[in-house]
Amino acid sequence: MRYNKPKDESNLFVLDERLAHDCLRLGAFGLCEVLLFDDTRYDWLVLVPRRPGLVEFLDLSNAEQQQLALEIQQTSHSLKEWRPTAKLNVGALGNVVSQLHVHLVLRESGDPAWPGPVWGHSAAHRHSAGDATERCAVWRQRLGL
Repeated sequence: MRYNKPKDESNLFVLDERLAHDCLRLGAFGLCEVLLFDDTRYDWLVLVPRRPGLVEFLDLSNAEQQQLALEIQQTSHSLKEWRPTAKLNVGALGNVVSQLHVHLVLRESGDPAWPGPVWGHSAAHRHSAGDATERCAVWRQRLGL
């Protein structure tokens, strides 16, 4: 039985305001917007499928679910190549921001939130303008964006 998502009145994808505020845009894959979470303490990427009204993974078509999995895999490989010894956390909670999005975060024992979750741990340490430009350029290159 297929999950019946609520009807969305809009046909346009709009990034949730909180994600737009908390992240820097890197570019896009075939399905997802690719964002860098604006916190200097973590290598933290966020994938957001560019479809209106998505809340649950089940809201995606079967083909879109497979595409999301491939984009998570591609992003995961890039993160692990960056820091092979780090623990990669992948999660899609949606308790604060209901728009479907997937967090991919590299973790190290001793990071500020270790061993607990990074979200909600403490206020972000935002990138300076110059640092943000540099970090985004590095991640765009690593991800092929």
